[in-house]
Amino acid sequence: MGIEVVVEGLTKSFGKQNIWQDVSLTLPAGEVSVMLGPSGTGKTVFLKSIIGLLKPEQGRVLINGVDMVNSPERDIMETRKLFGLMFQDGALFGSMSLFDNIAFPLREHTRKKESEIRRIVMERIDIVGLLGAEGKLPGEISGGMRKRAGLARALVLDPQIILCDEPDSGLDPVRTAYLSQLLIDLNAQIDATMLIVTHNLDIAASVPDNMGMLFCRNLVTFGPREVLLTSDTPVVSQFLAGRREGPIGMSEEKDAATLAAEQQADTVPLPTGPRTVVPQLEPSPGMPVRQGALRRRERVMSMMGQLPEAARTAILDSYAPAAGGARA
Repeated sequence: MGIEVVVEGLTKSFGKQNIWQDVSLTLPAGEVSVMLGPSGTGKTVFLKSIIGLLKPEQGRVLINGVDMVNSPERDIMETRKLFGLMFQDGALFGSMSLFDNIAFPLREHTRKKESEIRRIVMERIDIVGLLGAEGKLPGEISGGMRKRAGLARALVLDPQIILCDEPDSGLDPVRTAYLSQLLIDLNAQIDATMLIVTHNLDIAASVPDNMGMLFCRNLVTFGPREVLLTSDTPVVSQFLAGRREGPIGMSEEKDAATLAAEQQADTVPLPTGPRTVVPQLEPSPGMPVRQGALRRRERVMSMMGQLPEAARTAILDSYAPAAGGARA
């Protein structure tokens, strides 16, 4: 089963530039979470801070009692073995076959025999649908296949926490849909805690149990997916609708004068009323039941009284028998 990740008061700057401040959230064990945000809001920096590759100035990241910010480097390095990290570009070695790329962590960090390494690697290659391509070089395959090879490599050490940095970048909508299903199936198979950083709205709407959003150096919200998907917060509404009208500008947030001018202009009617929350993806036929989804249902139902009405309605609708049974 995956491991809970507790983030408390995290603040990160580069020189005088504050990236984000006082970020606090909990990634529930074995559940799939997504962190949204416009380009340049520090989503990748957040991932690297969770795994201890970057050091925030303030706050803690607690995993199994180890603080990935302040604990001794020895403890951080040991805890890092619990992670699998999928990079934006796959981060594959161009001169090595897919098999050798995926085997690399096992050869680097374990003393397993080559026969055992081969068994593990071929299992992971099968899981991500790359059987038959293991002898190819990264330059000989498509971007989508490189993504899946990067995911297979992230899985070889049996991680309990998987971090995916924009897994959809460079993929067309069809390949993104396949990847979304693969991530849900993977969660059903290994029950790992997963955090996906993306600005892809299709992944955000259909994959996660929980969603958060970074904007303007702050965590706007984090919680059950229905809270963000039904939110009427201006920055959330603008992002989910993909509109120009709202606080998000081309390079950074808009100033007050620009926002005021937009609000006075009535040329573009803004949508009103609650947004439709699309059903969450279910594991493919033949896959096990997602244990994270079962835990999530119990957890969310216990916190209904703290949630906005629109989110409560969406949650109850998703769990209604007519919605296809026990969704999460």
